[in-house]
Amino acid sequence: MKYTILVVDDDEHMRIALKESLTRKGYEVHTASDSKSSKEIMERLIVDLIITDVKMPGENGIELLHYIKERIPYVPVILITAYGTIQDAVRVMKEGAFDYLEKPFNVETLYELVKRAIGIAQGKIIYVSRGMKEVLVRATMVAKTDLTVLITGESGVGKELIARYIQENSERRDRPFVPVNCAALPDNLLESELFGYEKGAFTGATTRKLGKFEVAGGGTILLDEITEMDLRLQAKLLRVLQEGEIEVIGSKYPKKIDVRVIATTNRNIEEIISAGKFREDLYYRLNVFRLHVPPLRQRKEDIPVLAAYFVKKYSRGLDVRIDDDALNFLIGNDWRGNIRELENTLARACVLSNYTVIKRIHLEQVSFENNIKVSSVKEMEMKLIIDTLKTVNGNRTRAASLLGITVRTLRNKINEYRERNIVVP
Repeated sequence: MKYTILVVDDDEHMRIALKESLTRKGYEVHTASDSKSSKEIMERLIVDLIITDVKMPGENGIELLHYIKERIPYVPVILITAYGTIQDAVRVMKEGAFDYLEKPFNVETLYELVKRAIGIAQGKIIYVSRGMKEVLVRATMVAKTDLTVLITGESGVGKELIARYIQENSERRDRPFVPVNCAALPDNLLESELFGYEKGAFTGATTRKLGKFEVAGGGTILLDEITEMDLRLQAKLLRVLQEGEIEVIGSKYPKKIDVRVIATTNRNIEEIISAGKFREDLYYRLNVFRLHVPPLRQRKEDIPVLAAYFVKKYSRGLDVRIDDDALNFLIGNDWRGNIRELENTLARACVLSNYTVIKRIHLEQVSFENNIKVSSVKEMEMKLIIDTLKTVNGNRTRAASLLGITVRTLRNKINEYRERNIVVP
């Protein structure tokens, strides 16, 4: 995936220099000489990073930053100023800038800052809704502390992204972030995975193994789907949170650790406690600061920006777009699988549209609601083509138009299916 950067500066020499430098690093760079023209570019392009000068005629860089944070808050912004001071730095960070560069700066400093910003963009949280804004505001607040955080929400809403956001905005950002899926490992393996073991601790323990808590030293450990953890292990985790130490399997002495704990669950944890499957005392240790990520059906205003992002991600650099009818279908769907389902649907739709225009028919055939079970994209493509031909009573011209492909491509597909003795309308 090629990342797109927008450079805004009224100094032509600076625009050219930045474009040439960043293009050499493989980025797609667009430039604008003022705030107005930059907004026009943002209307027609999906950008991953914006670099803007502070001092510009008309609307300045800070005012442009406000506009960006209002319209596309998930895009990181780097401000450039020739008048940098400590007060300026504090101000722009409070206003929502990712960081700032003071002129003159060397190109390596620029590259490093852009690389960091793009790194954040790769795992960025795409939103415009008030609900997600409130989650991010609270996540930013707790990131500055070492409090244990419990993140709740349905599968596919982006709980791990929120956890990573907390890590990236904390003083532990340069230390490890170690995710552990508690549901993916059997109980006997999960214990050694979390706490590690000494050489000779049991048959087959031929070397010392570091547990995830030790690997995460100084950083953050994410205990994903914590409610799937066995009660015996829950007791050991409670001690970790109470005493700040772990018991390595086979060791005689506990080991002190410095690790921030973030836990997630997609289940109603209070109901699980009532059923006797989760320790109430552990719950209170985890639930120091709670964040609930709302499902996609409760923040449908996020769907268009998420859809645009995923289409760009899976478009292979081609100009793929979503027509209005398809977008209305996306907004009207409940997305029981949340963002993960939306992403998978659009990834398949890009293929089925032949990387041209995504239409409603490309989405209906692959949506969760229709529960289509096919073993490959090729089978899905075949089903879509055959169903479309049935819909239009075999009219190839009409079918090709609905599918967003040429009649010749459709004819070739039909011949291919008939060679496999598949009945085609």
